[in-house]
Amino acid sequence: MEFLQLYWSIMGIQNLPLTSSPNSTGGTPPPTYLYERIARFVSDLVERGALKPGMRAPSLRSVANRFSVSLSTAVQAYRLLEDRGVIEARPKSGFFVSRAGRETLGLPNVSAPAAKPARVTVSSGIISLMQHASDDSLVPLGCAIPSADLLAAGRLDRFLARAARVKGTRYNTYSPAHGDPDLRQEICRRATRWGQALAPDEVLITCGCTEALSIALSAVTRRGDVVAIESPTYFGLLPVLENLDLQAFELPTDPQHGVSIEALEAVLKHGTVSACLLSSSFNNPLGCTVPEERKRVIAALLDRHGVPLIEDDIYGDIHFGADRPSPFMAVSPETDIIYCSSFSKTVAPGYRIGWLAAPRHMKKALEVKFAVSLCGPALTQAALADFLSSGGYDGHLRRIRRVFAENIAHMRQTIAESFPEATRVSRPAGGFVLWLELPDGIDGRRLAEAALEEGICVAPGDAFTSGDRYRNCIRLSCGHVWDDRLDRAVRRLGALAEQAATA
Repeated sequence: MEFLQLYWSIMGIQNLPLTSSPNSTGGTPPPTYLYERIARFVSDLVERGALKPGMRAPSLRSVANRFSVSLSTAVQAYRLLEDRGVIEARPKSGFFVSRAGRETLGLPNVSAPAAKPARVTVSSGIISLMQHASDDSLVPLGCAIPSADLLAAGRLDRFLARAARVKGTRYNTYSPAHGDPDLRQEICRRATRWGQALAPDEVLITCGCTEALSIALSAVTRRGDVVAIESPTYFGLLPVLENLDLQAFELPTDPQHGVSIEALEAVLKHGTVSACLLSSSFNNPLGCTVPEERKRVIAALLDRHGVPLIEDDIYGDIHFGADRPSPFMAVSPETDIIYCSSFSKTVAPGYRIGWLAAPRHMKKALEVKFAVSLCGPALTQAALADFLSSGGYDGHLRRIRRVFAENIAHMRQTIAESFPEATRVSRPAGGFVLWLELPDGIDGRRLAEAALEEGICVAPGDAFTSGDRYRNCIRLSCGHVWDDRLDRAVRRLGALAEQAATA
């Protein structure tokens, strides 16, 4: 019997539903593209143990024939599986299941935050966590800052030195209010690749993505307003909400497909929400991505209720699949959206260059930017614009995507080998963070404190909420090249979790 047909028989499956339509109102929608659905099926074989680590995977030709697709579609599916660490190519031998590829860990549960708005009071704890980010003596599993060794620091430094040498006098001044014109032009040029048509005057350069989010919130809300957000959410957003005196309405969020549409619709019907802030690609900390069909449904809901969307897409360029996920703004350009992003996760965290696109709110955004920080540093903006125009950014992105995907695969495998058996771990298709849901009874903050005493920095789960939730969770960063030091640290962290589980 042909290989795939044999596994079809083993798994009791007659056909893979390649043409079923996404569930636009909730639930778990299937992958959008044929290659994603093929990759999902092969991943399921690995997860269920039908394909074991080290075993030869079905050939590309057999996959193409079995699913009645082109060979290029089969290649695309296998590239996605390679990026996710599920399979590996061996020269002249074909594809094999990665020895770190079998994912036996369950996904975290869908979050269940309180269905009411809450004021945010978290700043002091998050500031103390950020202080560990620059401590080289700690194993860096806490803050989502990529290793400088992985970033294009050397090339970028040369562009900075050249800009200072050739145009130093010109750039030793304030930049234009919008930011460097060449940098804004490069951002608009790149946005066309994922279907987003922007004009340079619609782009505002900010001091990182966090300032972009703060400006966006200030442009569409007033003190005391309620903002709907994912739960868990990026912990840097919480001090912003606190500083602006905004209330957070946390929404249940699926670890694969993002925010609950039903919960969002329910809160919008009450008319208490003034803005909605969502990640479009690889939410931090869950790593989930809202599928395109669900993005359309969410955009239509917000349009119907007249609520603006603030979109955080800082991890969009770090995708492991063949295609970059489309932002909300590209999927639904008629919706009232402020798009926020940054180069901090891909090339220059120290440059603190972020940006926002606000076609409907630029006047207010400029007023807020001027009041907060006047403008950004001119020289670093000029250097980054030269770097982007040189054409080296795409090659750099391909390299770090591969490294981050490998890091996540190594981290998941080590967690499976060393953490308590009931541990659940996210399975992101991009970015470089993992969300761990530990067995009940293990306190994530106490675990983080115990790890810190042993020189290991991790982020406790309760830092990612405005309330008292996710006490049994932690977030780990995979932003550094995997080595023996990281391996030992994760195994030691697992041992500490085992001790907490038995205490």
